[in-house]
Amino acid sequence: MTVLDSSAGMVSNSDETTKGDLGSKQQYHTLRESVEVAMANYFDQLEGQQVTDLYELVISEVEVPLLEAVMGYTGDNQTKASVAMGLNRGTLRKKLKKYNML
Repeated sequence: MTVLDSSAGMVSNSDETTKGDLGSKQQYHTLRESVEVAMANYFDQLEGQQVTDLYELVISEVEVPLLEAVMGYTGDNQTKASVAMGLNRGTLRKKLKKYNML
């Protein structure tokens, strides 16, 4: 299985924000644009190889940082995190266990 390159860029809602504070002059992009760039890079690097389990690969690459961010924002409060994500608390716990975050 080929690993998805997650170096597509950072996410921001502002088109004027840059990563200058982080030592780079690359402009931030929307999440959608970042995914489009990452997927284009991924397919370019495949050089004709067969792709399998792409959906699960992409979901796991996105879900982990999402869970980390929401859990950090809510102070690891699972009830608040589940509400913020629109998930049942049991579903959230299942996802946290899946990624060894619980």
